[in-house]
Amino acid sequence: MESNSLLRTDKELAELYQRHVDVVYRLSYIYLKNPADAEDAVQSVFIKLIQSQVVFNDHEHEKAWFLVTTRNYCKDVLKHWWKSRRVDAKSLPEISSWNGQEASGKMLARLLSLPEKYKTVLYLYYYETYSIKEISELIGYKESTIQTQLARGRKLLKADLGGNYLERQTD
Repeated sequence: MESNSLLRTDKELAELYQRHVDVVYRLSYIYLKNPADAEDAVQSVFIKLIQSQVVFNDHEHEKAWFLVTTRNYCKDVLKHWWKSRRVDAKSLPEISSWNGQEASGKMLARLLSLPEKYKTVLYLYYYETYSIKEISELIGYKESTIQTQLARGRKLLKADLGGNYLERQTD
């Protein structure tokens, strides 16, 4: 079978897939709110990897590429004309664990309902454990903007959930 990926062997692609499939799926699910669409996003992101010939400097660069590419793909899907004409599922499936930590369906549903600027920074900060500085570099906003978005996102979640779900201190 001929491959477009001249720089990567099947083994290297399999290793990249194993390392990043969960992160790509979770981020896609946060944006698209649908398991089937999230699976399509995973497939599209990995096809883009195969076709891109991007060379990674280290594992952090690799992870950042997957996060940014996934985010951009999901944004493109959401702004596509047919997306506005689709009927969303009435309920989200309950996800019992996320990154090894228990997460209630209520917490996930609320995170998914936040405006994009809040859910993105909260996800990167709490679930992918990026620092404010790293999020700033990934998204392209000032660190102070990221701090403000984190604070406002936390406030929205706490008000809705009535508890202290987000205990990690800011950087």
